[in-house]
Amino acid sequence: MKTTIAVFFGCRSVEHEVSIISAVQAMRSINREKYDIIPVYVDKNGAMLTGKNLFDIENFKDIDKLCKESEPVTFIKDGSGVKMHFLSGGLFKKPKDISIDLAFPVVHGTNCEDGTMAGYFEFLGIPYISCDIVSAAVGMDKSVFKDVLLKAGLPVLDYFTFRKREYLLNKEKIKKQIEENVGYPLIIKPVNLGSSVGITKVNNESELIDACDLAVSFADKILAERAITGLREINCSVLGDPDECEASVCEEPFMHDEILSYNDKYLGGSKSSKREGPSKGMASLGRKIPADIPTEKSEEIRDISKKIFKAIGASGVVRIDYLLDTNDNDKVYANEINTIPGSLAFYLWEASGLKYTDMLDRLVEIAFKRQRNRDNLTFTIETNILSGVSFGSKGAKGSKM
Repeated sequence: MKTTIAVFFGCRSVEHEVSIISAVQAMRSINREKYDIIPVYVDKNGAMLTGKNLFDIENFKDIDKLCKESEPVTFIKDGSGVKMHFLSGGLFKKPKDISIDLAFPVVHGTNCEDGTMAGYFEFLGIPYISCDIVSAAVGMDKSVFKDVLLKAGLPVLDYFTFRKREYLLNKEKIKKQIEENVGYPLIIKPVNLGSSVGITKVNNESELIDACDLAVSFADKILAERAITGLREINCSVLGDPDECEASVCEEPFMHDEILSYNDKYLGGSKSSKREGPSKGMASLGRKIPADIPTEKSEEIRDISKKIFKAIGASGVVRIDYLLDTNDNDKVYANEINTIPGSLAFYLWEASGLKYTDMLDRLVEIAFKRQRNRDNLTFTIETNILSGVSFGSKGAKGSKM
């Protein structure tokens, strides 16, 4: 009997379109002899839709038409498990509920990858592929992520965090604190966005306010971080759970700007480039795999990657991005983690000898293992303290137990 997997993608995020690309790639690669796939598109208003037309990325060129042709759904739990429930149609025309065995979120960014969706799945009590609530939230908040790494003794650059409100109330004060704690050149970025959205490199005082103004238009919490002048970016993926994990080979993405931009990642590189056909997501980015670095440096990065994975209690597949300072003997700094990476970092695992289809099988195994462990925990107590309570006019506070 096949396992029924609901693949969630889209969501209320600035990385909405990137999620669509990653999800379509994944759905094409899942072994259909083992699994029945149900696409669940979450539109930019948070509505959940399903339909066979969601398998074809060409249909997403006209989102309004696609949504009208799709079926609105929600998810419910009863005594037999979790089911996808259709919201449209009359009493006699409405499709039957579909039982779901596993949830597979292929989502990026806020309101989904940040632990929000993991919380929804845990509330339903359904096994799901990806990090749990805590590790997803830590991974999304770049400031908290760096705090955890510092405590674990792992390498990060000097940084300073500030809030949108305090910045708008006193820009000069925040500017001075950034200069004192970080110094120029530096990077300004929203703490909870990915795909390089809202990120600016700042070389001097005159550029700082504009960079901060841009960042606070995307988020309430902003990170200022020291910039490396002799920069190489190296990425590594980790697959597994907190008990056991393995690291992929390393890659070096090619940058057309001083920092790896959204344009580099998803629009084919230079600003003047013109794409034909749908993007292939992170898989289309120019890169060198394996990265052209010494074996010792590669092993150092892979070892740090596994330590980071365990430090935040991650699960599933992640990608960790590093900065190498070529002016300081290629010193390694952990930059950020993507708890649901673009294209699910399948290209790193294929270069490591693991086929995409086999990687997806492994993710399913990891998700079911975690659910089995959770099922062995006690979440309720078989008692009803209310049965012996007499509620007076003062309510529960005035009752005698």
